[in-house]
Order: sequence, then C-alpha cells, then structure tokens
Amino acid sequence: QILKAPERFGISKKVKFLDSVADYELPAFYKNAQFFILPSLYEGFGLPVLESMQYGCPVIISNVSSLPEAGGDACLYVDPEDVSDITSKMEKLLKDQSLREELIKKGYQQVKKFSWEKTAKETIEALKSIV
Repeated sequence: QILKAPERFGISKKVKFLDSVADYELPAFYKNAQFFILPSLYEGFGLPVLESMQYGCPVIISNVSSLPEAGGDACLYVDPEDVSDITSKMEKLLKDQSLREELIKKGYQQVKKFSWEKTAKETIEALKSIV
C-alpha cells in the first residue's frame, strides 16, 4: 500500500522510494532534506536523529520510547499514532523558516552531548561498579 500511495494521490513524480542508501551518500540526503521524520512506535536509541542534526537537518520524531532522549529540545515531537499531529508538525516545519533555523541550531548543540568516546567511558564505569 505504501509503495502505491504516491500514484493514488497523484504525486508519483515527486516521490521516489530508494531500496538502500550507502553510508557515504547519507550526508547529501540529510543536507538537502526539508526535514527528517521518524514517527516510530519504538526505537532502541535513534542514531538517525543525531545523524540528521549533525548535517543541519531539522527533525520531527515520536514522543515515545528512547527518541526524546536522543532529540532533547532540538526536535518537534509527534504522537506516532495521530496522523493529524504528524501532518500539522510537517506543515509547520515547512512553513516556518525561523523554527527550522532554531531546530537546526539546537540540533548542532544536541549532537555534542553524544559521542562514542563518552559512551565507552560510561560503559567502562558501569562495568567497574558491578565488579
């Protein structure tokens, strides 16, 4: 149904489904996107949220699971089961340039809170406390 939706709504020339995108191609997609949206019901952490922010892409994500931890105050949040909420946030971000700029700025700051080095140090400390 999803693959046939663009044709059904008369927007097939504006939508392209990609089978896969190589890691080296992702920055170009993030940099040129109007926004990144992840209306997921469950995520382990949400690395694509941080990837998006790293490349200056505004983010809309679900208000559930671990996504608020990843997104902080640098995202617009949606109820993943409420189509009207998702639609209104998408429209808002497309129309409000100052909001886009604010989220991009906050996104750059949010990304700085996370690093693989910090994760490794915290994991080592947690393991030491157990032993």
